[in-house]
Amino acid sequence: MNGSRIAAVGHYQPAKVLTNEELAGMVDTSDEWIRSRVGIHTRHIAGPDEPVDELAAHAAAKALAAAGLAPADIDLVLVATSTAVDRSPNMAARVAARLGIPGPAAMDVNVVCAGFTHALATADHTVRAGAATRALVIGADKMSEVTDWSDRTTCVLVGDGAGAAVVEACPDGVEPGISPVLWGSVPEMGHAVRIEGQPARFAQEGQSVYRWATTQLPPLARQACERAGLRPEDLAAVVLHQANLRIIEPLAQKIGAVNAVVARDVTASGNTSAASIPLAFSKLVEQGAISTGDPVLLFGFGGNLSYAGQVVRCP
Repeated sequence: MNGSRIAAVGHYQPAKVLTNEELAGMVDTSDEWIRSRVGIHTRHIAGPDEPVDELAAHAAAKALAAAGLAPADIDLVLVATSTAVDRSPNMAARVAARLGIPGPAAMDVNVVCAGFTHALATADHTVRAGAATRALVIGADKMSEVTDWSDRTTCVLVGDGAGAAVVEACPDGVEPGISPVLWGSVPEMGHAVRIEGQPARFAQEGQSVYRWATTQLPPLARQACERAGLRPEDLAAVVLHQANLRIIEPLAQKIGAVNAVVARDVTASGNTSAASIPLAFSKLVEQGAISTGDPVLLFGFGGNLSYAGQVVRCP
């Protein structure tokens, strides 16, 4: 019941980079049109032989190595994804098999763009309850596989990738490194972001999502800070779901985190759905933009018009 903390993070992106100029040769768009509307310059695209569980396993292996742990040290695997093709075995079981994790509880969490922060809260709750000691929490999506590449309003947004965190119980006397989650949803507006149909395709009502994110989410993000006993100005970094630079920048400003580094990985990676927060967070750690113990707000939002946020301490 001592709480949990993030011991290490890791991320992975496919090697193939798709530029705005290349997109302009596929659909009626341009580099200027894309940059001015969503702020994205490039995105990484997985090949047909790179399934979601492979992306997830690469990121998880890096997080394990950074934590100095072996696969056998993990007893819970949670994978946040909305782009699993098969119903069973789930992504968590497939990742566990790839990494050789013996006998973990293995579950997928589908809350689309807010998936990682939901999965992180679930891992925190599980460790606090004593049902797990160490968990791998992964956000991984292959959005390119559910994209209509003839629709310029959505195909310019997406990218593929994965990010992961090792969550472990805090030793006695150590303050928790993951604060209580603030989460919820607006089910009656769930149609605003969709991955549905046969074959499944990503679609959204962009203006509705923009208005909701920039007007309704700032007070909720501040509440997440309150649950951690912090003010927004105490934050060292803010890592929002990397949806669109035109959403991220106004939202970060309205939260009031005036001293924080704001993750803007969307410019290089596009919208990677459940992968976006751990991917951006891991890059900030790798770049040395934040230091061990720094308070960081993670706040996911999007599909289902769900949201989840918590303050974590940088590993």
